[in-house]
Amino acid sequence: QVQLVESGGGLVQAGGSLRLSCAASGRAFSSYTMGWFRQAPGKEREFVARVWRARGITYYTDAADSVKGRFTMSRDNAKNTVYRQMNSLKPEDTAVYYCAARVVGGTSSRALDYDYWGQGTQVTVSS
Repeated sequence: QVQLVESGGGLVQAGGSLRLSCAASGRAFSSYTMGWFRQAPGKEREFVARVWRARGITYYTDAADSVKGRFTMSRDNAKNTVYRQMNSLKPEDTAVYYCAARVVGGTSSRALDYDYWGQGTQVTVSS
């Protein structure tokens, strides 16, 4: 059983920044694929970013060109934590952001391939 706890959401003006954190339990955290998803009001949950490790190399990818250059994702295996740094926030970034863990190996950007989910943290960007 893996527990995920997100933090760092809040209300920010357009152009501002937030740093989301996701603390995970589990002894094999470094081997998990960790993902961030978000769900805006009236919309389906969508993939945002993931970070995973393969053959000793850490890989990271963002979902869309719209966030490249503004958002980054990182992990600290010593702290069992992943981070989502969000800069130059826009009102369309408003959503509940979820952290997820895939523990069975391999990597994916599909929500159904993730095994554990956090409770979500609200990010609201005002114009």
